[in-house]
Amino acid sequence: MGQPIPDFGKFLEGLRGSMSLREAARKSGLSHAYIRDLELERNRSTNDKITPSPDTLQKLSAAYGYPYTELMIKAGHLMSDDVAPVVTRSYPEVDLNQVYFIEIGMKEITYHTEADRLAWSIDSLLDFSTFLDTLDEHGFKKMDADLYVNLHHIRKYDERKGKLYFDEEGKGVSVTISAIRQRKYHDLINRHTANNTQRSLEFSFGKAGKKASFTTAEKNI
Repeated sequence: MGQPIPDFGKFLEGLRGSMSLREAARKSGLSHAYIRDLELERNRSTNDKITPSPDTLQKLSAAYGYPYTELMIKAGHLMSDDVAPVVTRSYPEVDLNQVYFIEIGMKEITYHTEADRLAWSIDSLLDFSTFLDTLDEHGFKKMDADLYVNLHHIRKYDERKGKLYFDEEGKGVSVTISAIRQRKYHDLINRHTANNTQRSLEFSFGKAGKKASFTTAEKNI
C-alpha cells in the first residue's frame, strides 16, 4: 500500500472535467452524490473521510477513460514498484476463433481454449476498450460480470442450471452464466447451439409460452 497523492479528490474532479455529476454517474454506475463525496474526500452526511475502493476506481477509470492502474497508484492502493513494466501490447495475438471463453479480472485477461489456458495483463483501458469491440466481432457475448463466451463453440445448453457446455454430452468444461444474461440471450444461445451441433431448432407454443427444442435429425445444409 502506498499513500494517496495530495488533494486526490481534486484530481478526480479534474478528471471529470466538464462532465456533469449526473453524466459521470450514468457512465460509472455510481451515484452522483457519492462521486461528489469522493471529490470532496469526505462523506457529507457524517463528515468522515472517505477513500474510493479498487472497485470504485475501476468504474471511474472506465467512465473517465483514465488508466485504472494509474488511478490505483494515485489513490494509494498500489505503489509504482508493484506494477509490472508496460509491454508493447495489452493482449496476446490469440486466434479468438479458437477460444471458448474469456475471464476478465482486475489485472489480467485469461483465455480458455480446448487445450490451453493463457493469461495476459491489462495495460490500458484504451486498448481494453478496443479489445472488447474485437470480442463482439468474433461472436463473444458477456455472460457475467467478468465472463465472455464464444457462442460459436457452445454445444449444450442446460437451461435449468444456467450452464453452457463446449461438448454435446455436457461432461466437459462448462461455464455458468448469470440469470440476467440467460434471459437476455436465451433464444440466441438456443440458435447457436442448434447451429453448432447441426440440429434443427423447433418451437412449440402452449400455455407456458414459446419453448425451444431440438430435433434429433441433422439439419439439411
